[in-house]
Amino acid sequence: MQQNYIPFKDTGYFSPLITDYLDEKDELKPFYNRFPKLENFKAQVEEKQQSFSANSRAVLAARLEHQYKNIEASKSTLKNIELLKADNTFTITTGHQLNLFTGPLYFLYKIISTINLTTQLKERYPNYNFVPIYWMATEDHDFEEINYFNFKGKKIQWNTTSQGAVGGLSTNGLDRVLDLFSKDLGHGQNADFLKTLFENAYVKHDNLSTATHYLANQLFKAYGLVIIDANDASLKEQFTPFIENELLNSTSYKTVAATNTQLEKTYNIQVNPREINLFYLKENLRERLVFENGLYKVNNTAITFTKDAILDEVKQHPERFSPNVIMRPLYQEVILPNLCYIGGGGELSYWLQLKPFFDAVKVPFPILLLRNSVLIQNEKQQEKLKKLKISKADLFLQPDAFINKKVRQISDIDIDFSPQKEQLNKQFLALYELAAQTDKSFLGAVKAQEVKQLKGLDHLEKRLLKAQKRKLADQVSRMRDLQRDLFPNGSLQERNSNFSEFYLEYGDSLIANLVTSLQPLKNEFLILSL
Repeated sequence: MQQNYIPFKDTGYFSPLITDYLDEKDELKPFYNRFPKLENFKAQVEEKQQSFSANSRAVLAARLEHQYKNIEASKSTLKNIELLKADNTFTITTGHQLNLFTGPLYFLYKIISTINLTTQLKERYPNYNFVPIYWMATEDHDFEEINYFNFKGKKIQWNTTSQGAVGGLSTNGLDRVLDLFSKDLGHGQNADFLKTLFENAYVKHDNLSTATHYLANQLFKAYGLVIIDANDASLKEQFTPFIENELLNSTSYKTVAATNTQLEKTYNIQVNPREINLFYLKENLRERLVFENGLYKVNNTAITFTKDAILDEVKQHPERFSPNVIMRPLYQEVILPNLCYIGGGGELSYWLQLKPFFDAVKVPFPILLLRNSVLIQNEKQQEKLKKLKISKADLFLQPDAFINKKVRQISDIDIDFSPQKEQLNKQFLALYELAAQTDKSFLGAVKAQEVKQLKGLDHLEKRLLKAQKRKLADQVSRMRDLQRDLFPNGSLQERNSNFSEFYLEYGDSLIANLVTSLQPLKNEFLILSL
């Protein structure tokens, strides 16, 4: 096993907002609480300890015990749930949609980053306990984003209809998906494990929430992972003061809109707040709440509430109020003794819009940590990279830029016309001086001729490069194929491929090697050779 790293900025796959955050740029400091460094967690612990009550801990532990009632939990997971009752126990959290069979590979990286950070924190702060949490996005309703996964370039898709929150969606029909997937898996010990895992998760559970809970538990129970379904009446009850505040005062809209005004001077905004950032949730229904003509209305339905009626609904049925992308982070921090949220670049981008909102409602803002990113290479791919003299930085170039650079490097002739262009520029400087001394109207003609000749050199350079690509067609083809293997669909492997493709090759050692290799606080992209 070999590990190499490349800075996130050098990959070209992360936004300026995220790379500036990783560089701790001064202009971003108002938008987060503390930067993710081991030494900063002590102050985060002290802040959270003061704000998180014993009652909240008791409710959280009781609901987790209930949710694990029919789950074969490990001793370490059950111990972690018990530890949450103590005021010196804190969580590190990541969240993810209920993607079919975990969806893209980075599902593993999110959770392992979370697990590994809790281990590091326990070593640094032995008087405290740290519990890794996977927050299932059971209230999400974007079914089209989660109803498939990719396996060896093929899309394995679940075709059904969905209304309301996806957590309650029936798993009917997934037996047919298993039949198709099994044919692609083939035979062998690892293939049999994957078939059984899929069957036990999706065919033997009634809904997507319990299926995903089973699946994630099977993969990570040995590491003490605690999985939470926050679509729970008792947990929502803890959140009722913030639901009421949202309905009456639109605090999130006012604060996040003001934050966006500051951020958008330099960066692209990830999400825009609504005046009410809540959905109304019932079976087969999750629709936005809006306030119009003095009434609270459930969008696309005939359901309406007066002010008194909706406040009574909150008290009687808090489970019917579902936070959107703006409110969900607050809900998480209200019901968990959480210190840090670990997410991808897109997630951290919208979290960075929220700190003034948290300040306004007096909830501690968590440390934000970019999850580990990994590119996995097997032995054959490593050998090809060495033979073709492809560096780790080369791999992350866009396909055309990658091939152009490599062709220039391996050609036995010089395809770079920069010296000729530099010489041409010098010649035209002399012509500009001559024109200025004689007739200034001549300057335009000199400029036009310079542009024409430089374009001519560009054209010749491109033709020569094209000719060399033909001459080196075999090497070009091998380089293209290798990059496509490692960057399926022209994007990061972790955003396309499913873990099953790699489990088929590596078996149980896949997760074990990732747990050994991932360093959540390193803030660099890992290239892992297995």
